[in-house]
Amino acid sequence: MPAEPGCLDGRVMKCLTFFLLLPETLKKSRRAGRAPGKLQACYEIVPLGLRRKMAAELYPAPANSNLANVKKTALQLQQAAPPPPQLQNLNNNNIESASWQACHPTLRERNALMFNNELMADVHFIVGPAGASKKVPAHKYILAVGSSVFYAMFYGDLAEVKSEIHIPDVEPAAFLILLKYLYSDEIDLEADTVLATLYAAKKYIVPALAKACVNFLETSLEAKNACVLLSQSRLFEEPELTLRCWEVIDAQAELALRSEGFCEIDLETLEIIVTRETLNAKEDVVFEAVLSWADAECRRQGLPVTPANKRNVLGKALYLVRIPTMTLEEFADGAAQSDILTLEETHNIFLWYTAAKKPQLDFPLVKRKGLSPQRCHRFQSSAYRSNQWRYRGRCDSIQFAVDKRIFIAGLGLYGSSCGKAEYAVKIELKRQGAVLAQNLTKFVSDGSSNTFSVWFEHPVQVEQDTFYTVSAILDGNELSYFGQEGMTEVQCGRVTFQFQCSSDSTNGTGVQGGQIPELIFYA
Repeated sequence: MPAEPGCLDGRVMKCLTFFLLLPETLKKSRRAGRAPGKLQACYEIVPLGLRRKMAAELYPAPANSNLANVKKTALQLQQAAPPPPQLQNLNNNNIESASWQACHPTLRERNALMFNNELMADVHFIVGPAGASKKVPAHKYILAVGSSVFYAMFYGDLAEVKSEIHIPDVEPAAFLILLKYLYSDEIDLEADTVLATLYAAKKYIVPALAKACVNFLETSLEAKNACVLLSQSRLFEEPELTLRCWEVIDAQAELALRSEGFCEIDLETLEIIVTRETLNAKEDVVFEAVLSWADAECRRQGLPVTPANKRNVLGKALYLVRIPTMTLEEFADGAAQSDILTLEETHNIFLWYTAAKKPQLDFPLVKRKGLSPQRCHRFQSSAYRSNQWRYRGRCDSIQFAVDKRIFIAGLGLYGSSCGKAEYAVKIELKRQGAVLAQNLTKFVSDGSSNTFSVWFEHPVQVEQDTFYTVSAILDGNELSYFGQEGMTEVQCGRVTFQFQCSSDSTNGTGVQGGQIPELIFYA
């Protein structure tokens, strides 16, 4: 029902009175504002009770309204309002609001938020083979400024106009690593994806990422993966990685040839390895590795694993094995009973071993040169009579570090100072307390001050600028030669050794004197 005219006129008069008195009220407020404190806002000048009364008189509530209805209406409005926009990044990074740009001050941060994100994406890649592919959103501009291949793809004369681009030859995980680097300069490499990432980096000409992949592979290079990485390094034309692979394969040839990775290489890489002159392995081990590769290749080709099929898949590679350089016993116990050689080949090789008139063979006859071991001698002199040294079955130990990566193959030890003697010896190589290699064997000394070589079962890779501990425990004639005038630093070819005392040494050996006069290594 409309308000009565008299009541409405009364409310209007009160409002007019308020506005007429407002200038005087503001003057008083300014004078009060000179004192410490801030000037009151206009709505604070009018007492709260008067404000409420005026509002109620000017806008009377409907007769049927109440506070509950007001709260209900407010709740309905709140529920109906759309949520603030949120940008969902497929890499689990959320862009919280429409003003996300202000929250990330650097260009790198803002670009990183766009990685694998549908927001503003103007191209999509279908990555991986059919049935295992993944759809990846991207932004042409960012890709083009990071890769000349992407630049040509999107902005060149033959630019792609399709919104979806299929890349079946790249693994999705590797492609995401590539994109993450292009968006943010971040490189996340893992052993399972590094080779695929290297392929992607090479394909799209991103040299910094390719270099990071090569460094990762060099760091993780071991005998068990050296042959596979050699095959890949040749494919990717990475000479530095190829050289590092050869260092490991040459020095730790028997471990590399017996690894599962050796059976995964291609035929051309197999032939290159088998013809290697510096391969540090016995020939019967090379022959066994070649047969293992032939077994795996027959399975890859879906062929029955028979001697005939193994000969076929090997082809000329079989005739690269230097079978005549085996001992007669090694040949009789191994290759002669393998069934892969013909009866004529087996007969002629036996004659070559035993007959005065040797038959002509199709196999190389010259033994491999292998690697020549180097020796680091840490003492300038040796003695025995003036101060007798006793082994007593105690531990002699020393710590060492090198400035280049090498392979420790064994130790040179002093023997008896009282004539010929036999020793049982246990040698160990440790790093930070963990045993990397050990061997329990025997050697015979002839009573001279010469050193006598004791070898680990396999050479062990030693990294630069890290201290390792070598130790020896001998059981035999107690009296022995010992070293004097020890050096803390020794230059041996291109490798510099540093020595320091070891807490494991319980028999008196240290830097200045004692036992373990030599380290035998390959470099």
